[in-house]
Amino acid sequence: MSNQLYDIDEILETLKQQSDEIKLQLHLAKAEVRDEWPVLEKKLEELKNKAEAIREEAGEASEDVLEAAKLVAEEVRNGFERIRKLL
Repeated sequence: MSNQLYDIDEILETLKQQSDEIKLQLHLAKAEVRDEWPVLEKKLEELKNKAEAIREEAGEASEDVLEAAKLVAEEVRNGFERIRKLL
């Protein structure tokens, strides 16, 4: 389980870095990027909250919860990539 928690922490750190980089470029962004950005930021915040809950109950967290968090992370990552291509 601790390896999976490390994976979530690593994913969160990578997504945070991508988020910070994109924020710097948003002022040049097209309208469609501006529309998608708040949705991705909300999902990233939800993922952070889920990761915290997983950490707090690591012994009881199921594989399903971890997999769901990873799916949300992948969705956010894909959204970041779509935005990056538009910038």
